[in-house]
Amino acid sequence: MKKTILVFGLLILAILLLFQLSKYTLTTGDVSTEIVVSVIALTFFIIGIYINKKSLHKKTPDSVEIDKNKIKELEITAREYEVLQHISAGLSNKEIGDTLFLSESTIKTHVSNLLVKLNAKRRTQAVQIAKSLNII
Repeated sequence: MKKTILVFGLLILAILLLFQLSKYTLTTGDVSTEIVVSVIALTFFIIGIYINKKSLHKKTPDSVEIDKNKIKELEITAREYEVLQHISAGLSNKEIGDTLFLSESTIKTHVSNLLVKLNAKRRTQAVQIAKSLNII
């Protein structure tokens, strides 16, 4: 965080110095207005590219392979696995039911089956266990 603040502070300082230099050159008549505007535009363009590279293109972590053998070993059905994926996305039972076109009581049954199969006490613990087993 400190590094980011320092970089942006230095960028602002460089821009202010550029503006002061351009004001000086315009008042002394050494450089035409078009050149000053071009240099400022080019500076902002380079700064924009730098910020874009640093902030928008962060490395994504390698995707984890789903262990399908572990899913079979735990005897998790395809529908229970769908429910587990929706739980990991943070959806409630009602939202999962609406998404999968099932009743809320059916979703509750699937969730309780998942809790038993994953040996978990809560939904969040089930998701943690599933992630540690590489099944979601």
